[in-house]
Amino acid sequence: MTEPSAPLPLSVLDTTITTPGMTVAEALGHSLTLARHAEDLGYTRVWYTEHHNQAGVSSAATSIVIGYVAAHTRRIRVGSGGIMLPNHPPLAIAEQFGTLESLHPGRIDLGVGRASGSSPATMRALRRDPTATAKFPGDVAELRSFLSDHSAVTGVEAIPGRGTNVPVFILGSSTDGAKTAAALGLPFVFAGHFSPAAMEEATTVYRHRFEPSPTVLRPYLIVSANLIAAHTEEAARTEYRGMLRSEGRKAAAHIGADHFSDLQMDEVLDAGLGDQLAGMFHNTALGTGPQVAQTLRTLAERSNADELLLVPQAVQPQARLRALQLTAATWNMK
Repeated sequence: MTEPSAPLPLSVLDTTITTPGMTVAEALGHSLTLARHAEDLGYTRVWYTEHHNQAGVSSAATSIVIGYVAAHTRRIRVGSGGIMLPNHPPLAIAEQFGTLESLHPGRIDLGVGRASGSSPATMRALRRDPTATAKFPGDVAELRSFLSDHSAVTGVEAIPGRGTNVPVFILGSSTDGAKTAAALGLPFVFAGHFSPAAMEEATTVYRHRFEPSPTVLRPYLIVSANLIAAHTEEAARTEYRGMLRSEGRKAAAHIGADHFSDLQMDEVLDAGLGDQLAGMFHNTALGTGPQVAQTLRTLAERSNADELLLVPQAVQPQARLRALQLTAATWNMK
């Protein structure tokens, strides 16, 4: 068993994968099983994504999913990776996460991002303000004030929320998010699992520009990576191909590819889409436990990360559980 020379905390980003024929209740049940498994293995936190109108993802109502998982786990931190703040009034998010923190003290994280996580039509259905993205830094500051003892809005308090001081993390896939996190003195979570090309620049900008805040005195960097681990490298590569098919169906849903057979999807992937997806998923720890650990160590060194956020990408629920277990055993977290 190989132990990293300087082990970092490992956490989990769960995309609540919903495969064809699976109900939302079943998908969320699998997510709870994954969270309990991660807790038993010693992972630090488990986070959930906000995506709207996207087939295969069941965590659009992110705060509800967090509450469900937190209520059925004991120690692991549970949070958002992340809430797309332009979709919501800061007061509403402060109330939601203030409630979660009140119910599960010391276990709730609030990761926020500036993207919409949705299509233009979905943005309109959400009644999203088209200028909301430009207001993101100010909205984050307002959100933090609602969670503190000093609201920035005269006469308005988040109840629940006030004084809970739920930790806020900035999510990003470029230098824009890095600059915002640095300027606000907040932890930065870089989306390495789908934006690998910008990783070195964004993480360097964050550390160089970081300004300490009353709650965060030094930079704290989390980098995400995809995870596919199996007992053999061949089995892991088979699961990786399944992931590419699943992602390919999502990417080409507008031409009906979500109904393609595996053979048809393989033809689409081999025609060029596979290379595009492979580039996007470049930061993937793939293989046996020791192979995955080596990839993660290299990623941590390249990014100078303080923590790694792993995205289990196997299509089958049992394969995702196995990936976390093989990784934890090799990383020697306990």
